[in-house]
Formats: sequence, C-alpha cells, structure tokens
Amino acid sequence: MGGIASVPGRGRKPKPQETKRANGNPGKRPLNNHVPEFSEVTNIDVPEYMEALEYAPMIWKSIVPELLKNKILRITDMHNVEGFCLAYENWRKAQKEVALNGIVVIGSQGGPIKNPALTAMNEAVRQMATLGSLLGLDPSSRARLTGGGQKKKGNAFAGVLDM
Repeated sequence: MGGIASVPGRGRKPKPQETKRANGNPGKRPLNNHVPEFSEVTNIDVPEYMEALEYAPMIWKSIVPELLKNKILRITDMHNVEGFCLAYENWRKAQKEVALNGIVVIGSQGGPIKNPALTAMNEAVRQMATLGSLLGLDPSSRARLTGGGQKKKGNAFAGVLDM
C-alpha cells in the first residue's frame, strides 16, 4: 500500500460566505448564494434558569453584548452561547473546589487521589474552547470570522529598480 490516504473533511474550515462578501471576495471564487440565512439576534437577556447560577450570568453579560455589537450572533448560535456559559460556570466551580481542597484529596479507600474537580475543570475548558471557537471568542477563530484584515496595496519594491 505505502500511499498516503486522504481523510475527507480535514483541513482548514471554510470562511463564512458573509465574511467573503464583506472582504470583497479576495479569492475571486464563485460564492455560494444558497447559504441559509438565519435570523440575527439583536437583543437577548440571560435565560431565567441561568439567573440562579453563580458565574454563567456574569459571562453571558460579558460576551453577548460583544457578539451583538459585532452582529455575529444568529438565533441558531444560542445553544453555543448557553453551552459556553454553562461550561464557564462548571470551570469556575471546579477551580473553587481545587482552591479549597487542593489537587490531591483523600479517596474512598483512605488514600490520596487526584481531586475529581481537576477532571471537571479540564472537561469544561475543552467545552469552552470548542464552543468559544464556534462563536469567534478566541483570536484565531475571530480572524477566521472577520477575514484577518486587509493586505497593503502597492508594491514595496517599486522604487528599487528606479536608479
């Protein structure tokens, strides 16, 4: 066999069609005009069930206004926002548990074991990274959503040949 097998679905995630249009379609490839358009969210409060939690409402009130201001949020993204906020809640609570009881605790057999809150922290961080990336909350995914800026116009070496 010896050949390299290609795995479908791997590689860079495509930029959203809206981003390509906003940047003037720099690749000049045909744009998909059949992309579904979901309703933009223009204002949304913290869900009632979340108000009783300790940290989730705080992060909601921190990120949602930014997503709204940048007109990124669609109704179909709301489960990602809720999931991100709940993961943040779990992360902060697990951090608190580790701060109070340390990274090693006494297990059911009486011996020292890794604090289970460390596992909860790690799971919550992975969830936040995944959901945050989908929402454009980290620098690399934000650049993917916004196009990463414009290149300079002109040729920096234009004057070199003029002697």
